[in-house]
Amino acid sequence: MEPAWHVWRSLPHYSAHVLHMSVRDMVRSIFKCDMSVFDTYIESDKNVSDLFQWYSSRALCSLPACDAFSPYIINQTACRKLCGDYLISKVGELCDKYSHIVVKEVRFFDITVLYPLLKDPSLNLKILHLVRDPRAVGKSREQAPRALAGDNGIVLNTNGTKLNDTNYEVLGKICSSHVKMYRTASYKAPPFLKDKYMLVRYEDLVRNPLSKVEEMYKFVNLKLTDQLTQWIHNITHGEGPRKRSEAFETTSRNALNISELWRTILPFQKVSRIQEVCKDALTSFMYHFMNSEAEQKDMSKDFILPMKNKLK
Repeated sequence: MEPAWHVWRSLPHYSAHVLHMSVRDMVRSIFKCDMSVFDTYIESDKNVSDLFQWYSSRALCSLPACDAFSPYIINQTACRKLCGDYLISKVGELCDKYSHIVVKEVRFFDITVLYPLLKDPSLNLKILHLVRDPRAVGKSREQAPRALAGDNGIVLNTNGTKLNDTNYEVLGKICSSHVKMYRTASYKAPPFLKDKYMLVRYEDLVRNPLSKVEEMYKFVNLKLTDQLTQWIHNITHGEGPRKRSEAFETTSRNALNISELWRTILPFQKVSRIQEVCKDALTSFMYHFMNSEAEQKDMSKDFILPMKNKLK
């Protein structure tokens, strides 16, 4: 879960562009099951609990990594309490036992940085590029301004100065990077990227979770199990979130309701600003513009237009 968090936290005086190489090297090492890459960025005893949001990993919360539970998807809170004491070095040993390795990362702003990994036949890397309505992203980012202040400085290259993205400058850069990566992969793709890239819109995922996940699994040559199918249903049909601290947690929620919550909360003045800085993203990913507060609050209107992946 976002291993580059460690890179950015350790090197806050550099820009996202400069840190791309370090982030890529970290991701490559993880795909090779070489967890010694964390030695550079973690100064403590290097327990698995030192890894950013480690408890989001099913593998780290089940046998053989943790014997507190049977080898199934389990409650993150319980995993956090019972499974964090073993050494990171053991993670590398466990990693070798798995056929597939998944890394979730948000700190790439240029898909070309990943080209060396895509050309490496020993990795067989595939990219699932997740995008979301920028207006919803803006609302989500506002829930954790302190947590994101350091990242904002890196994106805007402030030489270590933390800041709040009150004018959505960072969001604008995020939107631009998504559009650039999508267009590069869809219209200017080199041969080694063929069949290696898939765009996933968050809204499509929450509106029809099982169908979209099945499509994603087919893309990476995997099959859904009955147990995982049930978990996907449960995690997308819950009541949460119950508190603000769950903004970036994987808790059981009504995913469809959560995906549209911003429309009832975000002031239209902010919606207008986000539409201004993320105009290309809204157009490229088929999110309809809103022209008034009345339009925004009218939940009978759908602003998510159909979209098909253009890369074949």
